[in-house]
Amino acid sequence: METRQQRKAAAHGAGPNTPGSPASLLAGTDRETLLNYYYQMVLIRYFEEKAGEMYTRARIGGYCHLNLGEEATVVGFCAGLEPDDYVYTNYREHGYAICRGISPAVVMAELFGKKTGCSLGRGGSMHLFDIKRRFMGGYGIVGGQLPLAVGAAFALAYRGAREIVACQMGDGTTNGGPFHESLNLAKLYRLPVVFLIVNNQYGMGTRVDQGSAVPDLYRKACAYDMRSERVDGTDVLAVLEAVRTAARIAREEREPSLIEAVSYRFRGHSVVDPDRYRPEDEVRRWRERDPIVLYATRLKEAGLMDEATRQELETRAQQEVEEAVRFAEESELPSVEELYDFVYAGEGGR
Repeated sequence: METRQQRKAAAHGAGPNTPGSPASLLAGTDRETLLNYYYQMVLIRYFEEKAGEMYTRARIGGYCHLNLGEEATVVGFCAGLEPDDYVYTNYREHGYAICRGISPAVVMAELFGKKTGCSLGRGGSMHLFDIKRRFMGGYGIVGGQLPLAVGAAFALAYRGAREIVACQMGDGTTNGGPFHESLNLAKLYRLPVVFLIVNNQYGMGTRVDQGSAVPDLYRKACAYDMRSERVDGTDVLAVLEAVRTAARIAREEREPSLIEAVSYRFRGHSVVDPDRYRPEDEVRRWRERDPIVLYATRLKEAGLMDEATRQELETRAQQEVEEAVRFAEESELPSVEELYDFVYAGEGGR
């Protein structure tokens, strides 16, 4: 699929090494950073595969939604932001939490419901949170994070702060009222917010073109005269550049943007989804565009990663995930006496 970014570049005669293009980013970024993107992608892959395994072994309860197949979008999104920016996500947020600096061990402990988790075992898979890293949580209600992200952006604008807000969502969110209300207010008040739609082709079991009258989701921003673009969500550097540009515009010009990253999830909507609604040939075609394999090939062709380096990075990621599971297994569950901690009531309540 040709992206809007690619069409725009072609229309202006831009070549593969045009400043700001993914190819120029590959040439202009130091090797250690580029390899770290690869490490983060494989770390998320192994973490999510292990999370799926732990769910089937009843070590994880509740709902659980995985980032498998979306690793390039996740890493590129987080890499395009600064550490003091605020991030809001939906319930498919494990990879985003890890990329924002929350330890995989702490994330896994939260999935296990342990006291050492980032939400003290009270949030689980859909409600990861870390105020120190300004990761403001995953939200189980579809679109529930958008009004909160816009409110945070309003507060930043009111204070004249330099930070921005980045808000991730799935494609199905764009059909709900909170999406339209939030974009309208963000543009009306010129708020420093970047909206990212992860278009993984399906809202639960419904194809995007069957659930949205406008299947080119980035075009929905036109109703609010908002800057928008579509990028290849399997290209980590393309996503990074799109987010970095939008973040700069939000930071310097106080203008919101919407980015649609076209991606694909390799498994069903959640770990309990049998995934019988997607054609086998479609799944096969997208798996052939595995973002980790594509990025590894680019690094090898550029002489930045050999086979030994690739194996070393993947082994280290596997070991980190195994250690995360050990940490989660050995951590304590919250005690019964703590049941009402952090629960607020009226006068006289705990």
